[in-house]
Amino acid sequence: MLPHAIRCCPGYLALALLLIVQPAAAIDAGARSAPDNARAEAASPQAIAEYRRKLREYQEARAAFEAEAGAYWSSIAEQRRGRNAKRREHLAISLDDYVLTQPPVYSGPKRPVNPEPEPPQPPGPRERKAIPLVADLLQAVSEHFQWTPQKPASEVEFKRAYARVASAAGLTREQAVRVYSFETGGNGNYDMQSGLRGGRAISTAIGYNQLLTTNSVELIAEQGHEFVRDLTQRAAQLSGSQRQAIDRKIAVLKRMVALARSVPDEWAQHEKLADTPQGWAIHAMVLDIDVGPLLQTHKLLTSVIFARAKGYARPLTAAELEMMNLTGDGTGLDMVTMPQALREQVPTANFFQRSGYERNPVAIRHNTVAKLLNVTDSRMDSNSNLPGAKELAAAF
Repeated sequence: MLPHAIRCCPGYLALALLLIVQPAAAIDAGARSAPDNARAEAASPQAIAEYRRKLREYQEARAAFEAEAGAYWSSIAEQRRGRNAKRREHLAISLDDYVLTQPPVYSGPKRPVNPEPEPPQPPGPRERKAIPLVADLLQAVSEHFQWTPQKPASEVEFKRAYARVASAAGLTREQAVRVYSFETGGNGNYDMQSGLRGGRAISTAIGYNQLLTTNSVELIAEQGHEFVRDLTQRAAQLSGSQRQAIDRKIAVLKRMVALARSVPDEWAQHEKLADTPQGWAIHAMVLDIDVGPLLQTHKLLTSVIFARAKGYARPLTAAELEMMNLTGDGTGLDMVTMPQALREQVPTANFFQRSGYERNPVAIRHNTVAKLLNVTDSRMDSNSNLPGAKELAAAF
């Protein structure tokens, strides 16, 4: 990401205006605060009674909705368990194994505004979980492994390295480019972090396939020895300072593999490690010109291998691969293996927890499997025409 430009003159002008306006605003606010408080304190008994009546109506409507929504999401979970059981027994999945209605939507009255003055709340800092940025990852790997990832000389160098690794692993150009187009908007860099704005990010997702810290820890734990073999083969062809540099990288990678494998091979345990500075250091490997393409490739390759292991022989489309990339292999394969006739009817809610669904406007708007896959394909189509996607396609 390019740093924000700093323009001195408008900044000084804004500061001057702020200094002029603030005292007036403070006076105006002080002038208004007394009447506002007086009105709040003078709320009539009738207004208070009306508020309490509306509050009861709201609470009753909300409770009825929560009961309905709770039952709906319980049925979603129950049907999911039933489908999983059927798959273990190699039984066919039918339309009856899904909830076919859309989630209930609250349509009752809004919560009324209390006319009585609220008791003052003690001021206090609002704790917010820190999401590490690229600079934090680099600091962590320097502190814990005394090492710095090898950056590419240019963006196209990283794209070529990724294309080389992806092709050798069996990913197609279409799969790699279209997933990149969807995940990064068609112009993302190898070190692009999700939703980075004003020094904050919305997640730890980084790179062409937007790997999370937990993805990096899990991949290093499960595929790390393979990565070490790959780098060792490359090292055998080098000499001098290049050989010394890659040998150092291999030694660091071995230590990371040992750390990642020191916890049980479970997502929850990997997530716990990923949320530590040591886990951040592992995630920094996604920035390395040699290891980063391996991580990016295997994030998608594990989904392809998972589908094959479950008996799905047909090549995954990019949109199908993205569903597995976004929702997890098991949930994504549930959608991928669904016949088109079912895709048209089955709501996307079947593949989410309630909290995740309610935070996902795309899944809500495109509320069947067919619609969700179609909008994914559509975005891939448009974003594949952007310069970054074209550059990646040319690298294959």
